Amino acid sequence: MIRNPILRGFYPDPSICRAGDDYYLVTSSFSYFPGIPVFHSRDLCRWEQIGHVLERAGQLHVTYRDISLGIFAPTIRWHDGVFYVITTNMTTHENFVCTAENPAGPWSDPVVIAGAAGIDPSLFFDDDGKVYFTGTAGSFGDMRYGHPVIELREIDPHTMQFAGEGRAIGDGALKGAAAPEGPHLYKRNGWYYLMIAEGGTEHFHAVTVSRSRSLTEPFENYAGNPILTHRHLGSLFPICNVGHADMTELSDGSWYMVCLGSRLVEGYHKPLGRETFLLPVAWEDDWPVASPGTGKVERSYPAPACLVSGEEDVTAGAGRTMDETDDFTEEKLDLCWNYLGTPYEKFTRVADSRLFIRMKAKSMIPTEYEGQKFDFFARIQDAGETKESVPFLGRRLTEPDFLAEAVMEAGLRETQSAGMVVLQNNANQLRLEAAACREQAAFLTFRAVRVEYRLLEGGIQHYEETVCGSVDIPRAVSYMLKVKAKGLSYAFSVVSGDVEYMVAEGVDASHLGSETAGGFVGAYIGMFATGNGTAYEDEAAFDRFSLRVSVE
Repeated sequence: MIRNPILRGFYPDPSICRAGDDYYLVTSSFSYFPGIPVFHSRDLCRWEQIGHVLERAGQLHVTYRDISLGIFAPTIRWHDGVFYVITTNMTTHENFVCTAENPAGPWSDPVVIAGAAGIDPSLFFDDDGKVYFTGTAGSFGDMRYGHPVIELREIDPHTMQFAGEGRAIGDGALKGAAAPEGPHLYKRNGWYYLMIAEGGTEHFHAVTVSRSRSLTEPFENYAGNPILTHRHLGSLFPICNVGHADMTELSDGSWYMVCLGSRLVEGYHKPLGRETFLLPVAWEDDWPVASPGTGKVERSYPAPACLVSGEEDVTAGAGRTMDETDDFTEEKLDLCWNYLGTPYEKFTRVADSRLFIRMKAKSMIPTEYEGQKFDFFARIQDAGETKESVPFLGRRLTEPDFLAEAVMEAGLRETQSAGMVVLQNNANQLRLEAAACREQAAFLTFRAVRVEYRLLEGGIQHYEETVCGSVDIPRAVSYMLKVKAKGLSYAFSVVSGDVEYMVAEGVDASHLGSETAGGFVGAYIGMFATGNGTAYEDEAAFDRFSLRVSVE
């Protein structure tokens, strides 16, 4: 069975391609590093991450300054034995292409496409050898067309530079459609199809399609648009804001679509962010029909008949528990781990089966934004100039119910602190942190801290930090930090020796979704260590991290 979502947690804007009997999928990564995770499957049911497109500092410049900048909506294509990924880096405001013969890497350095404004680029290789670029123009200060449109331009396949002038080929099926974006071109039975997302990536998100007999003629919108949306199902339908899709043809001629969507948690909350779903596509009168029979994304579908191997996947299905543990025995970090911002300055290392995080001056909260007027374009400019990251290493949360544990060794002195953090965006987070106890040098203070970002009237930014609970624990060689979540209720505790100390229970995590925090990302969980304004050579050591989730 195909069990949705096929990629659980923050994996938005999926793009898929087939190379022979193998399928590859990439998603957006925004300001996390390495960028653009690459997944592989042979049956569309089981997906394994095999690498990242952008894994070297020279390939990707992103910063902590705004998590929702960085890498937008990559597209992956395979042509004549070469894999292509084209994407936008909103931190530097560039569109570029990377290539590889092996999708696991290494990938080439980015080739920036001169004059390519806008976002969400895609590549289309036509039968006559010509290659075309499609993308969203007319947004983020680009007003060539007066409003957002889908632009088509021929591109030289050897230089990856434009070979002709651009023209608008669509601006959405709905009159005055919001945010026409994520365009992909396909060719079938002599028709060219343009599939896009529109309506914005929240509740009113949708997938629409148009077609033309020629790339020089106008595209005709499908009378049945949108071909996929959940906006008509109400605000509390369990899977919401579906859209931003891509399609691929299987070896037997059948078609499947990947799209993004979010699972709701306890009302209209989306802490896991936008995830990747997969669904079948039928064709009627040379128009695509998504999820035929229901028209909505289902939690499961039968596996494609041409890909069924006869092997039962005993790990699939809901109602099970998954436990992933990293003992840090390998010098190279597992593919699940990410930094926030490009780590130009190395502050982590793995040695002696432990992960070490150096106490940088940068704290977990970007306090330089406090009291400033919100200006998105200024933040793009600022992010492009700075080369800083925060002392954090994390991985995506994949389920709303989980138990995370980390064994930490840290002496901690003066202004230092270290621990675990659930991070949504720059200042929407929950932390279980240890700090030196001011009253007694022989103790450490463990605090559960809730941080919430608010945009005040007039566009002024403000952060509210609340200590939900604290406990002083005698200093020891190591401590086990525990974060337990049941939906939007979190509990924080610390184990020292044979004693478990409860730090805080019933902590509200309703601010960890984009519907309240804003932006485009989902929640991460990980470890941090900081000097909180003072840089140290001291390190916090973590010798185990485990994440146990309950799969619904």
